[in-house]
Amino acid sequence: MAETTDKYFAFFDLDMTVLNVNSGTLLVKRAYKNRLMDTGDLINAIIQGFRYRFNLRDTHIIITEMGKWLKGLPKVSLDKLCEEVANNLSVNNIRPEMIKEIEFHRKMGGAIILLTSSINSLCEPFGKKIGSDGIICTVMESKNGILTGMPAGKYCFDDEKRVRLQEWCIKNNSDPAKAWYYADSIADLSALEAVGHPVCVSPDKNLRKAAIQRGWRIINCASLS
Repeated sequence: MAETTDKYFAFFDLDMTVLNVNSGTLLVKRAYKNRLMDTGDLINAIIQGFRYRFNLRDTHIIITEMGKWLKGLPKVSLDKLCEEVANNLSVNNIRPEMIKEIEFHRKMGGAIILLTSSINSLCEPFGKKIGSDGIICTVMESKNGILTGMPAGKYCFDDEKRVRLQEWCIKNNSDPAKAWYYADSIADLSALEAVGHPVCVSPDKNLRKAAIQRGWRIINCASLS
């Protein structure tokens, strides 16, 4: 890895990058167990997850559909639920390869930023867990303390990640060319292209192909039980 002494940002995706699991899946399971989600919503979440996995529908539509189960739920209930999920993540859910990368950037003076499509209620307790310096994520809309099932603004997904990454760097007087971004999905391609140091973490088939074509660094993480 190239060393630098300049102030810079190291952005990390969360699901299947820092974590070896999908936080959304864990959230749905915990919500159903705690009776915050009914069977119909659970079935819909499973269907949307299947569609996402096999690319059977526009991803933005899938994400919007999956967020609708939150409609009518008190925000405090979601916050409590997400804190439970974050606290129940074991050391085996955090990739040791990413712990090593985070420690490297801390030594080099880089700031650690989570850049993820996951919701803020989940990212905030997890960010504290790894000591992140900032969080860029999806914020769910609430009115009078009740969730609407829609995001406040846009979901932090696909090209929106690139937009927010660049805005973050501009706001903090930092050149994106000095930034790093760690991600696993082809949906992260535009954000990866926006930084000077893109790193693909156990990438999916399409991102692996793109990474090889561009000569990007690839980290193949060990599977953890």
